[in-house]
Amino acid sequence: MTRFACFGALALAASFASGAPAEPSWTVIETAKDNGHLMADISAEAPSAGPAAEIVCDRSQQYQEMEGFGGALTESSAWVLAQLPAERRAEILQRYYGAADGIGYTLARTHINSCDFSLGTWALDPVAGDTELRHFSLDPMRRWVLPLIHEAQDVAGAGRFHLLASPWSPPSWMKTNGKMTNGGGLRPEYRKAWADYFVRFVSAMDREEHIPIWALTVQNEPEAVQTWESCVFTAADERDFVRDHLGPALAEAGMGGIRLFILDHNRDIMDKWTNTIYSDPAAAKYVWGTAIHWYVSDDFAAASRAHAAHPSKAILFTEGCNDRGEASGPWELGQWSHGERYAHSMVNDFRNWVSGWIDWNIVLDQAGGPNHVGNFCDAPVIADTETGKVRFESSFYYIGQFSRYVRPGARRIGSTDGPKGIESVAFANPDGSMALVVLNQGSAPVRFQVREGSAVRLGEIPAHAIQTYIERP
Repeated sequence: MTRFACFGALALAASFASGAPAEPSWTVIETAKDNGHLMADISAEAPSAGPAAEIVCDRSQQYQEMEGFGGALTESSAWVLAQLPAERRAEILQRYYGAADGIGYTLARTHINSCDFSLGTWALDPVAGDTELRHFSLDPMRRWVLPLIHEAQDVAGAGRFHLLASPWSPPSWMKTNGKMTNGGGLRPEYRKAWADYFVRFVSAMDREEHIPIWALTVQNEPEAVQTWESCVFTAADERDFVRDHLGPALAEAGMGGIRLFILDHNRDIMDKWTNTIYSDPAAAKYVWGTAIHWYVSDDFAAASRAHAAHPSKAILFTEGCNDRGEASGPWELGQWSHGERYAHSMVNDFRNWVSGWIDWNIVLDQAGGPNHVGNFCDAPVIADTETGKVRFESSFYYIGQFSRYVRPGARRIGSTDGPKGIESVAFANPDGSMALVVLNQGSAPVRFQVREGSAVRLGEIPAHAIQTYIERP
């Protein structure tokens, strides 16, 4: 297995010990399609001469604070990991959530009730008419999902681990179509019971499992009628549910500190949803931010429009994956372009005020599942449950070029575009370091120069590659 680079501060330590002022130092980490580099330290490989084109980074221009990076801990991911030897499973989680020797995940997303990446359809209270939730239980999560969440929490450290929970559907008895799948809506007479369901979930996770819920979304993909678990809300429906039921229920239970996100759907409907909900102060006061997905639309500027109109509300990316349904040509697991798509989205999301990024399933099997309705997709880690072979795909390393070096609490800073053919985004970390991520999706290498104050570094990025430039003043 290829290990990615870890680096220290020996040069800085030596200069401090000698009493000499430390010079700015650069570390460069690279993942590239054609040279075998997977988060490899190429700091010693700076070109001897550079072009005039510069990427200029400016710490005086400060933008959004970063929440962190993570992935979804679904029942399917939990089942796949449970088929592997314990040491292999532990290694995967360490490489994701390890602070010192992983890619530094601190965020996770899981589902309230089942989703398409579950082994079947289930609810935490399936008993019809149980508005008092006397039959509510976390038992459906105890075999697969909860052990995985505990393991990820243990690896990350309880103080660093932040869990977001999203419902795909209320129980069937609360729905207008009488089932959790194929859309349908929340029946008006069960709005209070559904709000209480959120409260019960948060309370049970904390009290019974010692897993605090950091954030909630109101509904996964509320405008989508899916063959799997789904529930349709209009923007006005969600506004009214938050204002009249969910927001007050969380507040009355002392859960007002939980971050509540609206939308949790694609960028193309972001304008409509944010304007509808945030224009109502009684609803907006309960909402911390907007959650977005990448399907259908690459209108990255939608997030900037939302920020300009509602600057007090954060924006969090909560789901993206490469699936067969969106493929325009031949599709298979592990294509290099899948990693490039992640990085392209991340660069442009962050340049448009998105403050954190959560991938979909952290691991899937050799078919891109299991998925109880056959909605298979790719994941950064693919584990063959028949042979035990585990593949860390390009997307794992492309995400890691951000998540390992852009730490929670970092601020996006000003940066110029640089030469034609590359994309980039820069951050100032809480420890004083700067991280600039540069992406080249083209078929030719590109030379450039990075400048941050008086610190300058020449760079050359190969074709189909991503680099992270870390500058320590």
